[in-house]
Amino acid sequence: MNETTHLKTSGDILTEVRGQVGFITLNRPKALNALSLQMVRDLATALLAWRDDAAILAVAIRGSNKHGRPGTPESLFGGFSAGGDIRFFHQAALAGDTALDDFFTEEYRLNHLIHNYPKPYIAFMDGVVMGGGMGISQGAQVRIVTEHSKLAMPETNIGLFPDVGGGYFLSRCPGSVGEYLALTGVVTDGDEALAYGLADVKLPAARLPALWQDLGAQAFAGAPDVAQWIATNLVADGARPERAEGPFDQYFSLARVKHMVDALEAAPDAAAKKVGALLRKRSPLMLHVTLEQIRRARTLSLAEDLRMERDIVQHCFYQRPGVASETVEGIRALAVDKDYTPIWNPARIEDVKPAMVQAFFASPWPADAHPLREL
Repeated sequence: MNETTHLKTSGDILTEVRGQVGFITLNRPKALNALSLQMVRDLATALLAWRDDAAILAVAIRGSNKHGRPGTPESLFGGFSAGGDIRFFHQAALAGDTALDDFFTEEYRLNHLIHNYPKPYIAFMDGVVMGGGMGISQGAQVRIVTEHSKLAMPETNIGLFPDVGGGYFLSRCPGSVGEYLALTGVVTDGDEALAYGLADVKLPAARLPALWQDLGAQAFAGAPDVAQWIATNLVADGARPERAEGPFDQYFSLARVKHMVDALEAAPDAAAKKVGALLRKRSPLMLHVTLEQIRRARTLSLAEDLRMERDIVQHCFYQRPGVASETVEGIRALAVDKDYTPIWNPARIEDVKPAMVQAFFASPWPADAHPLREL
């Protein structure tokens, strides 16, 4: 096995080079590897350095489910990332902390970097992969899920929307799966992720530590050897099924949120009625914003989508600042006070007006001053 040539611990991010591969471990297990601003910065720093290093031929990323030491990989697998640090969002929004703006700008730049990374980027998506965790895995060349994987974009539950490029990758799911996943925030397993185009291969979780080690032990002659190793050891072992439409396409293909909810509530089967009841618990305003986001994103490039999402998230926190923010209220109810009774404004799906929704899509910046203009 090749010796470790470089090992760095930077707060909650562990980076390691073995052989010709850069390895990243998200190591904030007590917070389910929720991404902080410093973690976003450390990830970007590592990826940019390895991008420009001719000796690095590939990158692999995983999460940890307990504090561990590189070199003992079996102790780390079991969780990827539960998303962004929403408690930080809440505190920063109420304090007027500009670090909140920096977080989203830098996170979306990181998402764009990953989607456009010129070297194989392999995401070991074991365990929980939600929100921001999807943002740093969906752009991977190889997205590995296991029997333990739980993927979701549950933002409407906290008065937010599926950002981090969610408009881009969800809108490209088959049929109306994107609308279904974005509006409900339901959790999908590894098999569903494959069928919906959100993963490339499903492997037994027990195989991941050996693959992680083996990848760094190879003596690759060049990029073609890396591609061959991936084809032989990853993709060949897990044939991807036909892309499948979701179970509720007939409802989520309808034109408006109200039409969807009415049809689900009137449906003869219990499963559809349950989905209708779930939507009634989400932020009515952000359900409408999310539907508009997904449908606009179908015709946008990734960069255009991320700029749109940066506009929307700015409005989420500043259009109605402080405690009046739908997002601040949603996070309060779910993660701060934990009373699970958010007071949504408007309170009902029926009360959301088109002008309220369209306001989220007006950019706060001229094009030449947009935070993501360089993408």
